[in-house]
Formats: sequence, structure tokens, C-alpha cells
Amino acid sequence: MRNLLAPVTKVTQTRPMAKTSKPDMKTIAVYSLKGGVGKSTFAVNLAWASATLSARRTLLWDLDPQAAATFMLAPEAEARDAARAVFSRNVEPTDLCRPTAIANLDLLAADTSLHGLERLLFELGKKKRLSKLLEGLDKVYDRIVLDCPPGLTETAEQVLHAADILVVPVVPSPLARKSLDDLVATLVRRGGKHPPILPIFSMVDRRRKLHAAALETHSDWPYVGYASIVEQMGVRRLPLGAFAPQSAPASQFAAIWSAIERRLSKD
Repeated sequence: MRNLLAPVTKVTQTRPMAKTSKPDMKTIAVYSLKGGVGKSTFAVNLAWASATLSARRTLLWDLDPQAAATFMLAPEAEARDAARAVFSRNVEPTDLCRPTAIANLDLLAADTSLHGLERLLFELGKKKRLSKLLEGLDKVYDRIVLDCPPGLTETAEQVLHAADILVVPVVPSPLARKSLDDLVATLVRRGGKHPPILPIFSMVDRRRKLHAAALETHSDWPYVGYASIVEQMGVRRLPLGAFAPQSAPASQFAAIWSAIERRLSKD
């Protein structure tokens, strides 16, 4: 598969990037066919980079019923059981968006109601429902990061219609790579327009031969290394940039975001 972004492995500039005037809203979907690849970790850290390093008005929309991103960004969030309502009823997404402790970053939280979202979207029969909802947010936000549920689901179909870029974390293993190949094959079979794909190696441990070999084979793919500091996100309930900005993974996420911004600015 052809890589769609220039490889970036380190950051040389950590100051916030200047915000352009009236940028077009762009949607970045963090997606994987399988769970356990660090998807929500990517979503939270990329949303932080958008809000802080790029000074973008950013929304992280948590579409995953497991609500890991919500857990990390909204420690005091109340159980609402309303996340599905924006798809089924006359509820505006902005009615559910809430500020986080991070400047420029809002959250549309996940909750248990999303467990029934797949059936609802199928029954609605509106393949572009998510796209329409996102259009209503373009005057409020510059960047929207979607934390998507894993798997080839009805939600995934909605995301493929709506996203401007698809960020796909991949653990350096044969099964994880197979899931990426399956995704590409599915996009080819379905035809039509789909967002560009950015595969990123996740949880990389260069001491493992399998990981080292994968990085050598795909040297142009960005990567985020395995580090215990990443696991601290679940304890501190903050993005890496908020409590460990000098750590290697924080720098890697910042560099990946910089590459995403460059790509989006060309579209």
C-alpha cells in the first residue's frame, strides 16, 4: 500500500504553530479494524496537538462505546446515555459538546447508548448522517477528531463518507498488518471516494525482532514507541503533552500531527 503522507519521526519545533485565518473544518478519523492497538491514545494525543500546537478549535468526538477517550478527557463526566441521540433525534451535536481542561479542546463524550448505534444507523438507512452532523459544526470547530469503534461496522461506513483523513494505528505484527490489508481491500471493493489512509506503527519495541523488521520494511511509516509513560495517561487522565511534553512518545505524536496538518492544508 502506498503511504499517503511524508514520513515524520521527530519534532524539531515545539512552539505552537500560527493559526491561519478562517481555516476550513477538517475531520480526522482514528480507526482500526481490531482493538488493542492504541486507537483512543492516538485520538486523545492528536486532539491535544490540534488544540495546543496548532491552536485550532478542536472537538474530539468519541464514537466508541468503550469510551476510553471520554475517560481520559472528562474525569468528572456525568453518565448521560445521550450520545446516540444526535443520530436519532432532533438533538444538535453542540448541545452535547463540553469543554475539557485543555484550552481549545471540547469533547462530545461516549456513553452506553452507543452500543445500539449500529442497529440505529442501519434502520435509518442514511449513509451520510454523520457527514450532515459534522457540517453543522463547521462554524464552531476547525478540526474534529473522531475516535471510531473498531471493526467494519455501519459506523465505519459513515466515517468513510465523512472523514478527510483516516489515521490507522498498526501494531508491528502479522495479524495487525493483515487487518490493515483487509481495510485497504475493502475500500477497493466498495469503490467510490474514500479518505487517504495514514498507517502508523503503534506500541513499537525495537528490541523485538518482529517490530524491528516491520520498521525496516516500512521505513516511511511514522511510528510511536512503546513506553510506560503512555500507560500513565489512564492514571493521570490527561494527554501526554499535558504532563510529559518532553517524552519521546509526546514528540512522536506531535510530529505525526504536524504531518497531518501539512496534508490537510494541501486539500
